[in-house]
Amino acid sequence: MSGTRQAVSLRPVTAYRQTLVAIMLALFPSRTVAVSVLGFPIHWYGILYACGFALAWVLLPRLQRHRGLTWLRGDFEHLLAAGVLGVLLGGRLGFVLLYEPRYFLAHPLEILSVWNGGMASHGGFVGVALALFLVMRGRERDLLKIADIAVVPIALGLALGRLGNFINQELYGIPTALPWGIMIPGVEELRHPTALYAIGKDLLIALVCFAHLRRSGSRVGGTAGLFLLLYGMLRFGLEFLRDQPYGWIDFGVASLTPGQVFTIPLIAAGAALWVYAGRRRGGMSSGASGTGQAG
Repeated sequence: MSGTRQAVSLRPVTAYRQTLVAIMLALFPSRTVAVSVLGFPIHWYGILYACGFALAWVLLPRLQRHRGLTWLRGDFEHLLAAGVLGVLLGGRLGFVLLYEPRYFLAHPLEILSVWNGGMASHGGFVGVALALFLVMRGRERDLLKIADIAVVPIALGLALGRLGNFINQELYGIPTALPWGIMIPGVEELRHPTALYAIGKDLLIALVCFAHLRRSGSRVGGTAGLFLLLYGMLRFGLEFLRDQPYGWIDFGVASLTPGQVFTIPLIAAGAALWVYAGRRRGGMSSGASGTGQAG
């Protein structure tokens, strides 16, 4: 954050905001680069992505007992490798195709410049789903069980990604007069810290999904459906507080943001999966005992 930024505040900068600025300068002297090694910049966003993947590597083998799985560490490493590719390729291509298709059509080589930013969570979801389907060939019976345990580290990874957005001071909100409004370099007025709201949202989703996963009698596939429902509905609502660089889409009866439009299929998929899990015969888990039956 820059001490020379100029912003038109809705109220005088209070002592707590000055303290926040000092803390941010101490912790994140560069908004994007954490450290340079032999001249190569290591970005905060990349570090946080790596932390998210490391969390998944640690948590997945420990969570599998809640769905009666007995996968080996090597199985999860294979799954995680595919998931990493799904997140990176899906997230990048999602941004390219959903948000900036004209620009990247004119500058195709820029698609590879991921260090310049531009990832879409909706594309990441699609990429992870495709990776799961490919990796799970021959083990289809375990697909929904893996989806159930995967959503907990996924939600935590999303929270880490939003922390990266906050450090980079991007995806900020609309102007606000609330006392926790934040200053953004080159942007007038105090803004909603929507990246922080999103971190809270994702942590809440992780907690609720973990509680559901552990609950005795929870249906296989239900936790994944719950994740999609919670993420979709909370993301849909949060969009109203976010600044919209890509504008609004007018449908006549209502105007929606691109993020809201892309979130509707997630809500529909979550609802369908929740209903399917509830009706699925023999799909009940025995919870934390790890002796659940499937099929």
